[in-house]
Amino acid sequence: MSNPLTSSTALLDFLKSQYPSAISSSTSEADLPSLSHQLFPNSSYTDNEKVETSQRLTTSSRLATPDEDEAKHAERLGSLNIHLSTRTTLLGSKPSIADIALYYKLAPAVKSWSADERTGEHGYHHIVRFVDFVQNAPLFGLSVKEEDKVAIDHNDIKFVHKPLDAKEEKERKKKEKAAAAAGDGQTSLPVGQGKDEAGAKSNKKEKAQEAAKNAGEKVKGAMMDDNPQQSKKEKKEKQPKPPKQPAKETPLSPCLIDLRVGHILKAVSHPNADTLYVSTIACGDPPGTDNTSEYEGQTVRTVCSGLNGLVPLEEMQGRKIIAVCNLKPVTMRGVKSAAMVLAASPRLKEGEEDDHKGPCELVSPPEDAKAGERVIFEGWAGEPDGVLNPKKRVWETLQPGFTTTEALEVGFDIGAVPQLREGETAGKSIGKLVTSSGGTCTVKSLKNAEVR
Repeated sequence: MSNPLTSSTALLDFLKSQYPSAISSSTSEADLPSLSHQLFPNSSYTDNEKVETSQRLTTSSRLATPDEDEAKHAERLGSLNIHLSTRTTLLGSKPSIADIALYYKLAPAVKSWSADERTGEHGYHHIVRFVDFVQNAPLFGLSVKEEDKVAIDHNDIKFVHKPLDAKEEKERKKKEKAAAAAGDGQTSLPVGQGKDEAGAKSNKKEKAQEAAKNAGEKVKGAMMDDNPQQSKKEKKEKQPKPPKQPAKETPLSPCLIDLRVGHILKAVSHPNADTLYVSTIACGDPPGTDNTSEYEGQTVRTVCSGLNGLVPLEEMQGRKIIAVCNLKPVTMRGVKSAAMVLAASPRLKEGEEDDHKGPCELVSPPEDAKAGERVIFEGWAGEPDGVLNPKKRVWETLQPGFTTTEALEVGFDIGAVPQLREGETAGKSIGKLVTSSGGTCTVKSLKNAEVR
């Protein structure tokens, strides 16, 4: 590790030197994502952990590259530092191949960091702790030479982040609650009057009011007993509850489908399905949105797509696509998918079956479109549903209208959707799929193809 290289080949050589009994001479770079179980046979991995391992392998390969922008590098390190703040390893507590790859890539960089970069107020404390743990912990069993290890002085800490004191936090919340109660109309005590004295007077007053109330109810009850007709009459005078208003039915329209520009940050093959990719896509969601996670400082969705074998994996990396963002999330072979990537393919002839042989082309937004930008069909403006109700089959009803034109533009053909042929929508031509900034979405070469 004295002269570390940045390629996967160099990482593979390092793994062979550290785990000669687990890594054979025939092991290739393509095998890296599946090596965790060979290196750590006592650990088992869920499908989501396998996907995360693949993602983290890609992330580690991008760190500290010579051509990486300085701001982007700092952003990646900051995101990683936050991720490790609550974890011992990248997966939480389990060791994986991703931990070894990250250590191999980061160790030379951490060696050159100043004390402030390591443990200063804005330093990467958790990354330093992680590197120290991986190179020394029996869990990983690395036999790195002492001169190649990152020398870490555990007493040289420039800034100590104050831990949250549970007792102080409880006391603070108690005081806030008391202050809120005091501001809700409670009167202050007269000068010279203690709390107990005020409470005693208050109790006497409340008892007197309660006695008067009980006496009044007894008199009222006696009068009702003398005149039972009046009592029954009063009961009958109850006003009926107003009937519930029926929910307003939203007219069927392509605008109900939440189409957005998505930016694929990375894509890997699905660990359990040969025809699926698992992509990490930024769709402009705010942090904390349901069915999203954080990746390299961005809020992202995990998306499974049946494009493996149809679109080369390298074409999926770092590109802009169009995503359907309000379908109900589904779990595909163990991985939860929270959106769908739009792609075009030739229309099947009557009686013909899809043999998954293609051709297939991704729908591309304009080059300057930004992740999260809304995309609509011209002539069909409106707000999308939050989540499409599967029982109403909105997507299934409208999808046949998604098409490409002779000009290789993506559009919506009302003629392909019988439910829209009549009424107010009749007579509309094919509406082009455009971004909110006005650019048109296109495909490479497939004319009059279906889009789904």
